[in-house]
Amino acid sequence: MNTGFSMNPLLRQSVGFDRFNDLFESAMRNDTGSGYPPYNVEKHADDQYRIVVAVAGFQENDLELQVERGVLTVSGGKRESGAENVTYLHQGIAQRAFKLTFRLDDHIEVKAASLVNGLLNIDLMRIVPEEAKAKRIPIAASQTLLNH
Repeated sequence: MNTGFSMNPLLRQSVGFDRFNDLFESAMRNDTGSGYPPYNVEKHADDQYRIVVAVAGFQENDLELQVERGVLTVSGGKRESGAENVTYLHQGIAQRAFKLTFRLDDHIEVKAASLVNGLLNIDLMRIVPEEAKAKRIPIAASQTLLNH
């Protein structure tokens, strides 16, 4: 019995990530395997996507985004705490190191990233170059071809 979750029925009409299901599968196989930190992958338009990662307790300089060979890597490291004399009675805000990877489809580019209210927003856009777009070829009438 296969217990894996397939997105194929849901993604038949999707545009943007031809291998959108791979994005979810690769994210589920991240190094930590613990599902930390939680994240959403959102589609805002045919060519616009956003990855939202919950990074409570992290600041901009604690996070790093990198794109290499079509793989987006989001990593965070616990910063050195200035208040080392603090004794936590309960520490529910996890600030452990993490690394998430997302395989991006062809022509998907990271356009912006922002940290707002503990959420890291990574905006993605599909930008297809003119030479990769479909071209309409006009069909000449048969009489025109015979006159040449």
